[in-house]
Amino acid sequence: MTTVLTALPQPTPRGVPTRLDMHGRSIHSRALSTYLQLTVRPFLTVWSKTSALPWPMGLVDYAGMLVPPLKGTRHSKIALAECDAEWIRAEGVSNDRVVLYLHGGAFVCCGLNSHRRLTSRISASADAPVLSVDYRMMPRNPIAHAVEDGVDGFRFLLESGYRADQIVIAGDSAGGYLAFMVALMLRDLGLPTPAGIATMSPLTDMDPSGKLEHANASKCAVFPAGAVPALTVLADRVDARIVVEGERGPRVSPVDADLVGLPPVLIQAGSTEMVLADAELMAERLAAAGVDCELQVWDNQVHVFQAADFVPEAHRAVRKFGAFVKAHSPMSATADSA
Repeated sequence: MTTVLTALPQPTPRGVPTRLDMHGRSIHSRALSTYLQLTVRPFLTVWSKTSALPWPMGLVDYAGMLVPPLKGTRHSKIALAECDAEWIRAEGVSNDRVVLYLHGGAFVCCGLNSHRRLTSRISASADAPVLSVDYRMMPRNPIAHAVEDGVDGFRFLLESGYRADQIVIAGDSAGGYLAFMVALMLRDLGLPTPAGIATMSPLTDMDPSGKLEHANASKCAVFPAGAVPALTVLADRVDARIVVEGERGPRVSPVDADLVGLPPVLIQAGSTEMVLADAELMAERLAAAGVDCELQVWDNQVHVFQAADFVPEAHRAVRKFGAFVKAHSPMSATADSA
């Protein structure tokens, strides 16, 4: 008798990053890229050279009122300690889990209005309410205050009856930076670990050199090369106002932090956008710290393409975003908020 030995499947070891290259580029995404190159990119070129001027960045969020959330979505404001936030609940979603969302906008613009459409789609995809935080922004406040506001949002969810393992922290662009920094501050404060971190095109490194040296520095449809160092200069200028015993404390970027103990992470990025460099480096650093991370690189997609819901790839990406949220949070809940 011959004995046949069958190899048992081996589990993927913790801390090994998974990179998925998401192929396919629709005519819709091509049109979006061309539009952004002709509109947003020239504007950011001018801004990068005149960032010290009092730009009316608040108008960006007001413009967002022209884009309605998904039909049937309910939204209502609440007050956190130092800022407002907003509950977003797509029609028919359960209360089994919740997303704490931090919007993008380079720490200087956007807000609840500009991101309401996207957060309503995330709510529907994740089958969960979303708490969107209208955190304090530059130039009136340093980035550290935005991180504190995100922590306050997490505390509010705990006080509302959610367990930490039912909360996924999420964000896009600068909000991705904040999502990581909020999770790190929660750990340092001894607060419980959230269920996961999900990000879209996250900024993870305030040092612009890696992005400027990356091949995408000249390919990005949204950001000109000068915009990245201009943002760092602005952040430094704002931080210089906040001193402790006569000295400004160092800013910590997520890629330079001790990442040990963070929950599972999803990172979505476009293959030609400038912050792909940040996404790739963050995935490497998370792996080195033993953190599960899935990096999805979407073929030729622009920065935070998920917000453009006329683009087919955006729908696919938001569905995968929601699937991550559901996969990393349990089905039972005690919260009765939202």
